[in-house]
Amino acid sequence: MRQTLRPALTLLIALSILTGLIYPLFLTALAHAAFPRQADGSLIERDGKPVGSRLIGQNFSDPKYFWGRLSATSPMPYNGAASGGSNLAATNPALVDQAKGRVEALRASGATAAAPADLATASASGLDPDIRPQSTLLQVARVAHARGLDEARVGALVANHTEGPLLGFLGEPRVNVLELNIALDAIKP
Repeated sequence: MRQTLRPALTLLIALSILTGLIYPLFLTALAHAAFPRQADGSLIERDGKPVGSRLIGQNFSDPKYFWGRLSATSPMPYNGAASGGSNLAATNPALVDQAKGRVEALRASGATAAAPADLATASASGLDPDIRPQSTLLQVARVAHARGLDEARVGALVANHTEGPLLGFLGEPRVNVLELNIALDAIKP
């Protein structure tokens, strides 16, 4: 029994150290060397302090900011530890009420065009930081009015923060709401 148990335990300990410690540390070091910003969470800094991640949305509800997608995470919006959709069916009254509430908020803020789906619904992860350029343009008048800025100036800021599809053909054009709002804060009226 001892002849069988000793090699098995030795192998268990050796493989545990190799695969549970050495390999993860090696990959972490490699990621930090090759992609330092991404390995640290793609953090966005303002005045030298991190204010969020480029990869996780934030809850903006003030009229002077652009609003992103709704978040279905709980117990708070954009909770990275609870990523996931609401799992509500399209026929569920709670989902319909949620979308109606957001559309009403957009209309109350002055939007006259139909609300795009990405402003009325949550994403599958509940953490989506981006919206389509059309969704930001729908909000330009509200944001410009709330900040006392010219609409053309705010529209130009949106255009400057619009990213094209990845590699020119993957996905749709998008705007990172946190980055746009930080740039908006930097503008003086």
